[in-house]
Amino acid sequence: MKREIKKYLFDIKTSINSIFDYLGNERNFFEYQNNKLLRRGIEREIEIIGEAMNRILKMDSSIEIKNARQIVDTRNWVIHGYDKVDDVVIWGIITNHLPKLKTEVETLLDSE
Repeated sequence: MKREIKKYLFDIKTSINSIFDYLGNERNFFEYQNNKLLRRGIEREIEIIGEAMNRILKMDSSIEIKNARQIVDTRNWVIHGYDKVDDVVIWGIITNHLPKLKTEVETLLDSE
């Protein structure tokens, strides 16, 4: 695996960890929804994840990350559709998709 790809994978892992750190152990949707600073911070981390994934796909489109294209699409939606970002959708990404992505990224990093 190219060194640049490993760097981007590490960036994804770091952003996922940051999101979970921001939320703490309690992970309360209503706290998230009512805290603009928290929402914006998490949206920024999702942008970073999507941009890193986009750069990885440009270097190696066969990377073994499920939903890689959807991750990039989510980044584009958060950036370009900022006025249509849905807290419920973002919360679903946080709770359902990020743990799986983190596992995939760690597996790729550990295999090198």
